[in-house]
Amino acid sequence: MTRNATALQLTPELVAKTLRVVEDQGPEPNRTPISPAELDDLVHRIEAEADGDIWLFAYGSLMWNPGFAASASEPAIAYGWHRAFSLRIERLRATSAAPGLMLALRPGGSCAGRILKLPAETQRQELRTLLAREIRYAEVTGMVRWIPVRTPAGTRKVLTFWASTRHCPLTEGIPLEEAAVLIAQACGPAGSCAEYLHRTVSDLCERNILDRNLWRLQEMVAARLNALPA
Repeated sequence: MTRNATALQLTPELVAKTLRVVEDQGPEPNRTPISPAELDDLVHRIEAEADGDIWLFAYGSLMWNPGFAASASEPAIAYGWHRAFSLRIERLRATSAAPGLMLALRPGGSCAGRILKLPAETQRQELRTLLAREIRYAEVTGMVRWIPVRTPAGTRKVLTFWASTRHCPLTEGIPLEEAAVLIAQACGPAGSCAEYLHRTVSDLCERNILDRNLWRLQEMVAARLNALPA
């Protein structure tokens, strides 16, 4: 069963209520920005672990904003994993005064998404740019890993970003009610968490992917935003 994006209760008009100009406050509190040398080490580690080509499993913003031109793309399902708003943030799309949440991959269930192939001729450069975007701090370098996914062509080994409580205490299972409160309130220099949720659920709808938790979450966030003054 799928749902059409036109049925979303979290509309662009409601998302607009959450958007405001926010000054960049620097790195996340108690986090150490990853150094160029640490980033290079991470790139080399992943290249050494790869079986030639590098495929990336996209399940959230990387589906609608990958940041690179994929040389190939396929639908895929990761079994034993699910997407969830489980990464607490105080920067990017949030502030310390109004923290928010971002998506991460968590153990359990299944997750439908897409796999994207990094172009061979610029693979190292694209991989470095991708890691700099997703792994911003030295403390979370363990939150990138290889997983198997099932595609129409068979099983592939792909790279993905996941939520590990061992590597980052800011990742945890969060009830939808609490997640809705955080997502409805949070906005930072990169936009709001509600905008991120809206774009992700809209993209999933366009791909005929139904994520029941995210669908319920957009309804809950919409209800909170509808209750705000015009």
